[in-house]
Amino acid sequence: MKQIVIIGGGFAGINVAKELARNKDFTITLVDRNNYNFFPPLLYQVATSFLEPSNISYPFRKLIRRFKNVTYRMGEFHEVIPAEKKVILSTGTITYDYLVFATGAETNYFGMENVKQNALPMKTVNDALLLRNHFLQVLEQATVTADVAERTKLLTFVVAGGGPTGVEVSGMLAEMRRTILPKDYPEISGHGFEGHIYLVDGGGKLLKPMSEKSQQDTLDELTRMGVEVLLNHRVKDFTNDVVTFTNDKAIPTKTLVWAAGVSASVLPGIPATSYGASRRLITNAFHQVKDLENIYAIGDTAILSGDDKFPDGHPQVAQVAIQQGKNLAKNFEAWGVGKPPHAFSYFDKGTLAIIGRNKAVADFPLSRLHMKGFFAWLIWIFIHLASLINYRNRMRTFYNWAGAYLTRDQSLRMIIRPGKKE
Repeated sequence: MKQIVIIGGGFAGINVAKELARNKDFTITLVDRNNYNFFPPLLYQVATSFLEPSNISYPFRKLIRRFKNVTYRMGEFHEVIPAEKKVILSTGTITYDYLVFATGAETNYFGMENVKQNALPMKTVNDALLLRNHFLQVLEQATVTADVAERTKLLTFVVAGGGPTGVEVSGMLAEMRRTILPKDYPEISGHGFEGHIYLVDGGGKLLKPMSEKSQQDTLDELTRMGVEVLLNHRVKDFTNDVVTFTNDKAIPTKTLVWAAGVSASVLPGIPATSYGASRRLITNAFHQVKDLENIYAIGDTAILSGDDKFPDGHPQVAQVAIQQGKNLAKNFEAWGVGKPPHAFSYFDKGTLAIIGRNKAVADFPLSRLHMKGFFAWLIWIFIHLASLINYRNRMRTFYNWAGAYLTRDQSLRMIIRPGKKE
């Protein structure tokens, strides 16, 4: 039996494991620093108190326990030694016949140390919980301060990054300001809402990968919701409660949500010649990493060459990761029986972004169809429910969404701070 080691249990890694789960020719070890899989597109709803972490997460061990040839290993990747086919983890060493990197991407601060120290990212469940606590804490502080300038600073939220995450966070904050703050925080609404919600982006468009119609519709809807969209504004620094931009504009705030960029991680043991743009591993059409044997990369951590439609690499979205994971699994099976592998070809099923209640945009390139409003919102709801990893997550998420939709409220706004013993 061939031993496959998968580093990373996100969309890409989990789909390799699931596709090969009952194939007796392979044993699979899934390695991840967390003991659970989670659904990144809905992290912003955890951060804004509309979902609990358990709604979008599921334990690996429970997920794979019905598969006899799949095991899970909790650990942090430290180094690969290709000559010995060995992976060193924080929890020990594993040997492999095939090694798959599906480590995703990490937040890119573009070398701005103050932004890295002071901004709030949203790439993990931990990030989302920290952001949720922060949002609730600044609201509580705003209820007791008598200083108008300080209250304005506390109630001003800057979201950096005009992609789907930035749009969704700023739209959700605008919905909360309109429907929840007047009920939960009468001390604030009694003064009139003195803060601002800014969505800033260094480029000239929101939702850059989407159609011009979607970009304009999103800009119009966010503006109507009271979000102040600042395009061509590149963040330069965030220190002393002030976000500054390269055009010298400055915004006093306690909150900078960083959704402005990602890059892959450097993987010790991988030669420098194997890396491409944003530290992504260069692979051929069969996902094999450049200049290495029996080592593969898929998902956000990879930049695949050989697809003429995507000369600069595929977009770092869930559908690419899912399709690459399934394709690599099929190739492992093909290699195992001496058949030729399948070159990866991405099938773009469409792109969606939610803006707010009954508001979303959708592009379907195959039919050249653009949608907006309620029906696009319904499609977004259906796709995201279907994409959750099992029926329990789908039912819990649907229950929370239905309650929030009917009541325009949610009961998850609790500040929970895990502590340490002295």
